[in-house]
Amino acid sequence: MLNRGAIFAAIEDQLGAGTTFAVLSVRICGLREIALRFGCQRGELAEQNAEELIRASLRPADRVFRAGDETFAVLLPGLRSQNHALLAATRLVKTFEQPLNRESSPWQGRAMMGVVFFPQQGRDADTLWRRAEMAADRAQQRGEHCVFFDVDDTASEIAYHDLRDAIDSNRLRTYFQPIWDLRTQRVVGAESLARWTSARNIEVRPSDFVPFAEQSDLIAALTRWSINATFRYAGALRGLPGFAYAINLSPRVFVRAGLVEQLSDALHIWDVPPTAVIVEVTETALVNDLALTVQVLRRLRDQGMRIAIDDFGTGYASISYLSKFPATDLKIDKSLVGAVRHDTRVAKLVESIIKLAHHLDLGATAEGIEDALTQQMLLEMDCDYAQGYHLGVPEPAADFVAKLAPAAAQA
Repeated sequence: MLNRGAIFAAIEDQLGAGTTFAVLSVRICGLREIALRFGCQRGELAEQNAEELIRASLRPADRVFRAGDETFAVLLPGLRSQNHALLAATRLVKTFEQPLNRESSPWQGRAMMGVVFFPQQGRDADTLWRRAEMAADRAQQRGEHCVFFDVDDTASEIAYHDLRDAIDSNRLRTYFQPIWDLRTQRVVGAESLARWTSARNIEVRPSDFVPFAEQSDLIAALTRWSINATFRYAGALRGLPGFAYAINLSPRVFVRAGLVEQLSDALHIWDVPPTAVIVEVTETALVNDLALTVQVLRRLRDQGMRIAIDDFGTGYASISYLSKFPATDLKIDKSLVGAVRHDTRVAKLVESIIKLAHHLDLGATAEGIEDALTQQMLLEMDCDYAQGYHLGVPEPAADFVAKLAPAAAQA
């Protein structure tokens, strides 16, 4: 349980002093695991041990509060600079190199923390603590020990009602990035991408607002908007033979009833054939609920849609998954594609993935091609399709459609 009253009172006291200070949200990963493995009593002892270790690594004037499961609030008064806060954080990390509960059930904990600094990163107790927690979230996502809150980090400042209103009022924007056939050197499709400018006129990255939508249960509304916005533009180019539109679906939507019907209804409304659709799913979808995911995607494939495994090569997929998954395409992750020029082992790996795809009668798409040499190397590896800034940057869907409309009219 968050000891909110004591934490906020301590922060308010420091605000009254008018001097610079830092607030840390410290998460000791592993405390919950101790309770689960060795029982609640030893879990409580480990939590006490963790609090003692935190206090022992800090100055007498610093204050420590329990703030929930695995989480402690730390107040560092009288700091002259952020470097001093970083030194304190480094001491904390080093402290937890020793195991918890050494006398009874030794278990290695790991300190990860978010740091905010007054007054640069907040001027009231609520803002300072929220931003410390947000920075701690970032630390866990990145696998880093310590992250300072970044005032320019738009992900931390997404408001639920802001994103919900943007979806409901159609204030998101659809962008298309071209997909090239490497052999014929022509555009044969486009990946649909969402763009959003918040009410504060900040451009929010999809890598920020999509996870937020998943966590806040806005993903169903965002998916519905994305499907209809994409097919609306696709309908304007339905005269182009063989042209396909890739749309990304979150693993979260596969557990919801009605996804197949939603896609089918949208195709009917916008008069887009199912064969013009590529449903992209990340490898994460393969391990969340394989049976349900396979069932849904088989129904989509039976209607004629293509199924692409996105970001392939860096996640969880294995040969056994591929044997069950109704995929038609593999999209090779850009982190691998970007390294083929400089790393011969990665180049061999990418070529092996392409051969694997072809042996399974799948198309292979290379993501993130940034230069002509990489494009040529992928062509020599017999890769089928490609995307990347070298071949075309994402642009407003209306502009993309306008450029290809004459060709669609003549087809």
